[in-house]
Amino acid sequence: MHSKTLIRPTEAIVDLDAVRANYRMAVELGGRPAIGVVKADAYGHGAVPVARALALAGAPFLAVALVEEGIALREAGISTPILVLGGSYGGQYSELIAHRLTPMVFTDEHLTALSAAARAAGVEARAHVKVDTGMGRIGITPRELGGLIEAARGAPGVVLEGVSTHFASADLEDRALTEHQVTLFNDAADALIAAGFPIRFRHLANSAGTLSFPAARQDLNRPGIMLYGYLPFAPTAVPSGLERVAAAVQPVLSWRTAVVHLKTIPAGTPVSYGGRWIARRESRIATLPVGYADGYSRRFSGRPGFGNAEVLVRGRRAPIAGTVCMDLCMADVTDVPGVSLGDEVVLIGRQGQASLTADELAEKAGTISYEILCGIGARVPRRYLAS
Repeated sequence: MHSKTLIRPTEAIVDLDAVRANYRMAVELGGRPAIGVVKADAYGHGAVPVARALALAGAPFLAVALVEEGIALREAGISTPILVLGGSYGGQYSELIAHRLTPMVFTDEHLTALSAAARAAGVEARAHVKVDTGMGRIGITPRELGGLIEAARGAPGVVLEGVSTHFASADLEDRALTEHQVTLFNDAADALIAAGFPIRFRHLANSAGTLSFPAARQDLNRPGIMLYGYLPFAPTAVPSGLERVAAAVQPVLSWRTAVVHLKTIPAGTPVSYGGRWIARRESRIATLPVGYADGYSRRFSGRPGFGNAEVLVRGRRAPIAGTVCMDLCMADVTDVPGVSLGDEVVLIGRQGQASLTADELAEKAGTISYEILCGIGARVPRRYLAS
């Protein structure tokens, strides 16, 4: 939902200048052009506006997970080459061809179907080989690569122009698996080149690889979360030497709502479902028009055993009071002087000198910043800022 009409005072603000700045930083640090990863609606930021910003910043490719995501970008008029990282589910290769999308291929059937679709349309199809070097998710394993090479030789109309893999643990302290993955990837790329395929694009460096593994920086890098202003490491576990980067990346999204109801309750009064938050004193409770249907997780609830998240009101922190509901939640603003109806409330972002990040919410919910950002619901309007 990208509505221009804001009735409920809840919205996400996306800074496209910050997207471009983060992209430029990724290119500078990685020393390579970077693919603009915009899968999952650009990590919840809005795929079409973010894709346009990345294209203007010089991204040579955009990357999505699904054919449908690629089609949506094409229908919005975006002409930048688009990689479909997940391949084609259900064999819809005619759609890939019609919308000039570049799939990952990793089975004989992928090559056969892509070749048939390309020949039927009278065009040449480009594809990238996905190699599973240790993620255990999708991709051809190194020992099976010889069979795929033979299948590719029998797939007229298909040009294998790229090869990729995905790291399983480049964001963790133990570097051994990632270094082994780089070795396996290099062997696979060499085998494809030796077999005569015109491999122009080797890419395996995600955000962690871009930042921490020079050997993974090949023809292209493929940073994801870094483009949106977060690092793939826990805030308390940023590797030595990356402190400057951690301070320089710019969070792209802020999430705001407003106070829509205020009440004073006496000590002993329960708040929200189950009454598991009980006022220990006379308390001022603010109701906010955002809930778990919007992606403000029930795990943020202010009650025993839950995350006990906070929000910003008038530049101060205020704890969530009680269980987060589907459409609403409550905050205890007793210690925030002067709160009034209509006051801005920040869920993610800055207010005065105070700030709340997706990393902090992730820690409260026992997850990662990626899930927090991707989980902000479609009914939360996005508003875009750009110079």
